[in-house]
Amino acid sequence: MAKIPRHTIVDYQTYEELRTDFRRQVMAEKDRRRVSVGPCFTFLFENELTMRYQIQEMMRAERIVKERDILHEISTYEGVLGTTGELACTLLIELAAGPEADQRLRRWHDLPEHMYLRLADDRLVRPVVDERQRNTERISSVQYLKFHVGRELPVALGIDHPGECWETVLNDDQRLALAEDLSS
Repeated sequence: MAKIPRHTIVDYQTYEELRTDFRRQVMAEKDRRRVSVGPCFTFLFENELTMRYQIQEMMRAERIVKERDILHEISTYEGVLGTTGELACTLLIELAAGPEADQRLRRWHDLPEHMYLRLADDRLVRPVVDERQRNTERISSVQYLKFHVGRELPVALGIDHPGECWETVLNDDQRLALAEDLSS
């Protein structure tokens, strides 16, 4: 079964008509799923709705109309989503452009190995990383991560990289959103 059924994606002209209300719905959902950790790390836990929004926005921006191109977008964004027992998220490393940002992204090359979800019993679950988001020298400022937690709901999200140790306790709304993901 497809994670993002084709029939849920509309052509970009129809989307334009629906965009204001749909965007409002998606932004509210993203607010429940956004977790800030430290001064510059924002994790956004993804679900079918947030990925459908990304597809629609891409089709709108690039005026995609060919069926094979639409299917390619669906396949690409479905790949970001987790499978049963996985929580998928996008990490945005928010740094001002310039030499200092480049230096940090080089220093943080191994950052994905230092991210975790903390479970209620204090176990840490490290993510599976999309290796296309880093090369031999530096990490990209956007990371796609999957945390395999089974059916256990995390209580916190953190980073334990040398010089960057931060943890954010998940609030009730965030935990509810993740529980919904794990139950679907």
